[in-house]
This record gives sequence, C-alpha cells and structure tokens, in this order.
Amino acid sequence: MSVQNAAPSQPFFATLLQARRNAGEWVGWLWTGVAFFGLALVMVCILTWVFQTGISAMKPAVFFEPSSKGNGGLLNAIEGTAVTSLGAMLLALPFGMAAGIYVSEFKTTLWASIIRFLSDILVGVPSIVMGYVGYVIMVATLGWKQSVAAACVTLAVISLPYICRTTELAMRQVSMSLREAGFAIGGGDATVILRLVIPTALPGVLTGVLLALSISVGETAPLIYTAGYSSYMWDGKLTNSPVGYLTGSIWTLYNDTTTPGAIQLAYAAAFLVTALVLGINIIARVILRNSTSSRA
Repeated sequence: MSVQNAAPSQPFFATLLQARRNAGEWVGWLWTGVAFFGLALVMVCILTWVFQTGISAMKPAVFFEPSSKGNGGLLNAIEGTAVTSLGAMLLALPFGMAAGIYVSEFKTTLWASIIRFLSDILVGVPSIVMGYVGYVIMVATLGWKQSVAAACVTLAVISLPYICRTTELAMRQVSMSLREAGFAIGGGDATVILRLVIPTALPGVLTGVLLALSISVGETAPLIYTAGYSSYMWDGKLTNSPVGYLTGSIWTLYNDTTTPGAIQLAYAAAFLVTALVLGINIIARVILRNSTSSRA
C-alpha cells in the first residue's frame, strides 16, 4: 500500500527539483547579465568622459612642445613613453619568447615546471612592488638613479610572464602532425621549432607582445620609483637622468595649480594613453582573430 502511494510522487519531486535547478540557472544568468552591463556602462562612461575632455584639449603644441615650456605640450612625455615601452619590449621579447618556447616544447622537464611557476608568480605581483624592488636594486644599490635604464628593466620584468605564457599557448595551438612531419624528413628539434612551429605560431606570439606593450604604456606605479619624472626632453643618457612619461603627466599636470592650461594637458595625456592602449589591444585582437580563422 505504501509502495503504491510513493510511486506516483516520484515524478512530482523530479519535476520540482528540475524547476529549482532552472530557477537557479536563470537567477545566475540574470546576475551575470546585470554585472556585465553594469561594468560595461561604467567603462563606457569613463571612456566617453576621457575622450570628450581629451579631444577638446588636443592642440598642435601637444605633439611639438615639451611641458617644460609652461603652457606647452606633451612631447617629452610622448618621447619618454615610447623610449621606456619599446626599450622594455627589446629586453623582454627574447627572454620571454625563449622561455615560452622551452615551456611549450619541453613541458615535461623540471625547468619547464619551474619557469611556468615563476611566470604565474610574476603575474600576481603588484606592479608597485616591482617598481619598489627596481628602485632598491637599480636606483639605490647600483647607483643608476631614476633613469630610462631602470624603467626599461622594471617594465621588461613586468612584461616577461605575459610574453612567455602567450608564446606557450600560441605554440601549443600548432598541430602535432606538423612537428611529426618535420621530424620525419630528418629535421632536428631546433630546425622543427625555428622553421615550422614558430612561423606558424607567430601571430599568436605577436598578440602577446602587443598586449605586453599596452601594459607597459599604461603603467604608472613602477615608473614613479624607477623613471622619476622630467618636464624636459630626454637627454639620451640611460642612467642618472629621469624621464617623462604620459601616465606621470596625468598626475603631475592635474595637480599643477600654478601653470595655466596644465589641467587641459592632463586631459590630453589621459586621452593619448587611453587611445594608445585601446588601439594596441584592438590590433592584437584583430591579429589573433585573423590567425584563428585562417588556421580553421
């Protein structure tokens, strides 16, 4: 009697359990959508404000005069950002690519595990900590003082893990059959990697390099310790000479209440940094999408 009464109730409880699961799923998707649109709205508002104020502050003097000339421009900061960012890429690119290649192609070795672990650690270290370490080692101990060299080395260390991991991921996307074909015709490890794997994975590697470049362009905290700030043009010295940069100009000029037009220059610097970072990221995404579609 009890068994017969319990049997019809089983479909009811199954339906109730499924309804609860569906309700929980819908609630989860709802909160995800709310969080996404809220974040997107905040980002759009910030970008809109930066572009509106920045474009209104743009003038020819921004690109042709340093900020040392009173109500001048941002030539010194543009030059400093280009020098420090490109210098960091020149230092980080060979080491980051070499580490990514080794981790991808020899992933079962102990050194590959150590490199991967250290790369994950570096990604999690705050940039201001990296800047302080750079200050202690290069500025204070080695006597370089605040300079281009100290800034480039610090930014290179920050960029290293991104180049390493994107290189590893890009090379892992290369088909194993391509490697086997290279080995089948008598190629060694170096030949297969340099002539087959790397050219195929190059778009993905370039994407990682561009993302690391955008991080270098947008950094502020490590440069405060290592590059200092200068309102004058770079004198060409690698050490014992501070240099200007765009992110530092935003803070320096915005708090300058004595110079007419300084706040407008800060708006222009914010616009240039945002446009550079946004443009580099868009280019990286386009390269990655084109390489993915061509591979498919």
